[in-house]
Amino acid sequence: MQLYDVSAARPPGAARPELPKSVLYSISARLGGSGLDTDAFETVLGIYEAGILGRAIVYGNCQGMVPGSRVKSLRWHPVRLLSGLDQPYYYGAKKHYLDGIARGELRTVRYDAFHGWSGECLRTLREARRMGIPSLLEIPTWHRNKGRQKPAMTKSERERAAAPWPQSWLNKMLVTRQQVMEEYELATLILVLSNCAADTFRAAGIAEEKLFYLPRGVDIERFTPSEKPPEKFRAIFVGALKKRKGVHTLLEAWHRLRLKDAELVLVGHAHEEIKESLAQYADDSVRVEGFSAEPEKLLRTASVHIFPSTCEGSAKVTFEAAAAGLPQITTYESGDAVVDGETGCVIPCDDVEALAGAIERLHGSPELRLKMGAAARARMAALFTWDHFRLRLLEAYRVARERS
Repeated sequence: MQLYDVSAARPPGAARPELPKSVLYSISARLGGSGLDTDAFETVLGIYEAGILGRAIVYGNCQGMVPGSRVKSLRWHPVRLLSGLDQPYYYGAKKHYLDGIARGELRTVRYDAFHGWSGECLRTLREARRMGIPSLLEIPTWHRNKGRQKPAMTKSERERAAAPWPQSWLNKMLVTRQQVMEEYELATLILVLSNCAADTFRAAGIAEEKLFYLPRGVDIERFTPSEKPPEKFRAIFVGALKKRKGVHTLLEAWHRLRLKDAELVLVGHAHEEIKESLAQYADDSVRVEGFSAEPEKLLRTASVHIFPSTCEGSAKVTFEAAAAGLPQITTYESGDAVVDGETGCVIPCDDVEALAGAIERLHGSPELRLKMGAAARARMAALFTWDHFRLRLLEAYRVARERS
């Protein structure tokens, strides 16, 4: 799996496989919006513009560029009746419902490729395998085992499977690890967001040729650099304020440094688990901004973006910050947006000293910040626009057809 090449090199003069004529795409997100809804829209738009979209099955249609006749919206679905259940059960039920609808669509309409998301397309993948249709499985984060070795059934999984009624009825709504493992086996091609994500599949013994690198894109017209850097050194973090994102490590590192004329801005919802760290380490130099629907405006006010996550598929905000011309401090686990030493600093996760050292380095060198920020912006424009994403996506369809 190459980092920038969209497929393994083909011999000179070798013919490229044809694209499928009709793709069925399904995802338990909306088409258009923010977050995963953006990813869904850009994917479906790319398939539609290539002339190969059969139908997209989604949980809402919030865009107008892809005709409604090509989109099946499940906005008013019967699973809404279960919305009072705890989130794991409700969202699991939604995913199983989507899977059933997609499988039925694959059975009744002729498609020659299926593209679904991990944890919500097992029955559809079974049907695609039965019909001899190539399938692409998109992975939002890492392999379900996260690079660790696990038995076929853990103790907690055995206990869950043996639970008495009515808990057994509720447990059937969950998406189990075993179901996800079967999805990996059934898919023709597994789409991974980053090299770190690919590592977790390699550790699980998934063949290299089954992995395809499909990093996200970024809107370089929306995320643009500020005309001039801020007068005060301002570090910014954008994302959910929780331990998995490394916010507790960031707060401790910032507290240790006690930088003069500097500010740390945390943009995102503060989860309960991080409030202790906020109480312990946040002083007058730390500002909790809360969630923002316009992160591009806040990124333009910053000197550096810090994202010390311990587990991501590929953090979208790191691509957005790079497009905004910011140097970044991230981890390998955050994704591939940053080239260490060129566009920012890549540090070990959960390492307070390394994080503090990287912050101190960028704080002390405005020239380095400008150089790295300019290189980050140029790299996004050259490699990671949504147009680049769509080219890679179409190549993934060709590879899947070639290998099916």
